[in-house]
Amino acid sequence: MTTFPLIGEHLALDLLNTRTVEGDLLADPAGLGAWLAEQAGRLTAVDAVGEGEVAAVRAVREAARPALDAVRRGERPPAQALRVLNGALSGAPCHRVLAWSEEAGLGAAVHRQAEPARRLAAELADAVAELLTGPGAGRVRECEAHDCVLLFLPAHPRRRWCVAGVCGNRTRVARYYARHKDG
Repeated sequence: MTTFPLIGEHLALDLLNTRTVEGDLLADPAGLGAWLAEQAGRLTAVDAVGEGEVAAVRAVREAARPALDAVRRGERPPAQALRVLNGALSGAPCHRVLAWSEEAGLGAAVHRQAEPARRLAAELADAVAELLTGPGAGRVRECEAHDCVLLFLPAHPRRRWCVAGVCGNRTRVARYYARHKDG
């Protein structure tokens, strides 16, 4: 069973964090299916995950990283990254549908008309666009642990690690042993 690091960040960051030092956690339909199960309630459900869905999601992820890196530096994102993200967004346009429920009252749900791969890519590209154009893009940080590549949005300005109890603890232990190894 695949475990995904740092689930629960901004959806775009959760997507980017599927490429770790251990490898690509979305390399096959089983990996993507497991990640989608972890994201239940955040994305429209996909009945069956195949190679088409994997390719569509990975394309969005691979375009999102250079775009986010550029925005974090205050630079223009690469044109190819924007083309891929815009293509995913236009592949499944959305509209709102009003619906009544006794529990919640009147609500407006977003619906996308497209095959599952295009719909999934559009939803993820929408999350990437929201992150890139929102105030959070400049606050995104990379984990400071030397063996970690995960991204996060810090709730506290002094946060340095993706997970203090994992990466932070490993870093502190390594520093301790480095200071005391000659003693």
